[in-house]
Amino acid sequence: MTLFDDNPFNPYDHNPEPPSGEASFESPSKEPVAPLLAGDPISYAALGTTAPTPAASLLPEDLRISWSWPHLLVSIVFFFASQIAIGLVALAYYSMNRHLSQSQLRKFLETDPKFLVGTTILWSALMLLFLYVTLAVLRDLPFWSSLGWKKFSANPADPKGRPWMYFLSGCGLSLFVAIASSRVKDADHTPIQELFKNRTGALLLMAMAVFVAPLVEETLFRGYLYPVLARIFSSVAQFFGMESPTALRTGVGSSILVTGVLFGLLHAPQLGWTVGLVGLLTLVGVIFTFVRAWTGTVLASFLLHLGYNSFIAIATVIGTKGFTHLPPHP
Repeated sequence: MTLFDDNPFNPYDHNPEPPSGEASFESPSKEPVAPLLAGDPISYAALGTTAPTPAASLLPEDLRISWSWPHLLVSIVFFFASQIAIGLVALAYYSMNRHLSQSQLRKFLETDPKFLVGTTILWSALMLLFLYVTLAVLRDLPFWSSLGWKKFSANPADPKGRPWMYFLSGCGLSLFVAIASSRVKDADHTPIQELFKNRTGALLLMAMAVFVAPLVEETLFRGYLYPVLARIFSSVAQFFGMESPTALRTGVGSSILVTGVLFGLLHAPQLGWTVGLVGLLTLVGVIFTFVRAWTGTVLASFLLHLGYNSFIAIATVIGTKGFTHLPPHP
């Protein structure tokens, strides 16, 4: 196998046929290997030497994706290009319609909630459209299931198949972060706090946090980035001589950590690059990705994320008495 070799199986074929000469998914006694819970890679890697040895057939169902590092590179280019394009268009529009100096315009664009929420939603729509066209339309594959959106196990004894558990856990995680962030220096002087100083900004941010962010961020980070990074890191580890089961564990663990860091960095500008707050958001991202890897479905991390953001929204509504008692302007 070459470095970054794509998975030769059809990821949506429930009975894939291995290439000639490779081991099948059957045990030496010809009995099928017991299906893993949700096909998650953490349980799969835990099988150790009982898993098939060829790298291609070692991959659990959760990591059998149709894209690899070339698509990742293109998506990174599109990520930055789309942000720059949206920023330039918005800058040109506001420059022509508002008689503001350069410094006033920059401050306006950094603090106006309508602009920030509008451009964020537009960028999110472009990213989802890019993934839909390149991963679903051009490859004739189902979009949501391709990106890891799968149902929970119907088995009532399955501890991973309880949706309410993830939502409530997200609420608890949000409470923990709120308490921890209260001890961080300058936590109340971040750019995002400025947006809560008027009713419109607070309403728009809370609406986006509950109805847009969990869906988009989980699709991008846990649906798209996590499996491809896990495969890349696993392939690199195996290329340097690591045994297949260990390489898989290394790839999954590395991807969980890296996606968590990227999640924290994505929110860093909103947090004024405050190290303590970015560190907490990185921890949150790591937990979200771990849950996705543990369950084998993005639905679990989505519910966790939804609970996290919903708790913040509810606490904000209560704390501001329905957005009627907002922090005063400086």
